[in-house]
Amino acid sequence: MTDDRPEWDDQKASALIGRKVVVGLTFRAKDGGIEQHQMHGVVSEAGYQSGILIALQGKREGETYRLPPDPAAFFPAAPGEYRLRTTGEVVVDPDFTSTWTIDRPD
Repeated sequence: MTDDRPEWDDQKASALIGRKVVVGLTFRAKDGGIEQHQMHGVVSEAGYQSGILIALQGKREGETYRLPPDPAAFFPAAPGEYRLRTTGEVVVDPDFTSTWTIDRPD
């Protein structure tokens, strides 16, 4: 059995802790249907085994969301306002953005 996880970078992972991130998720169904979700929060944990944990804010305050262990999937965000289409929330000056495409199983 192989481990399909991306290469882990401790330095990049550590740099995410405490930083504000906007996350976009696109779920693709086999029939071609697409469902999108957006959220924002602060990275509270980043580990090779456990992944990257986001403490959500705004409309999802009090929830968490765990992403795969891939610090390279986080990109510095340009300063400004980011409007989440799915919730209408506005996030001001996040540190990072991260987008993911997930293929749903049959």
